[in-house]
Amino acid sequence: MMTEDWNKSTYSNANGGNCLEARRDQAAVLVRDTQNRPLGHLEAPAPEWTALLAAVRGW
Repeated sequence: MMTEDWNKSTYSNANGGNCLEARRDQAAVLVRDTQNRPLGHLEAPAPEWTALLAAVRGW
């Protein structure tokens, strides 16, 4: 699934600080800092993103 929509993390600070946005591309997940959007994004291939989430969640 590919989308041009960026999704803000539900864990982001509600008052505008420390926010991340992510979106899925054809074969990767893109992540960017909402306070520095012009600086670009980080890209992680889907398998690596899944492994990162599993490690963070402790699975």
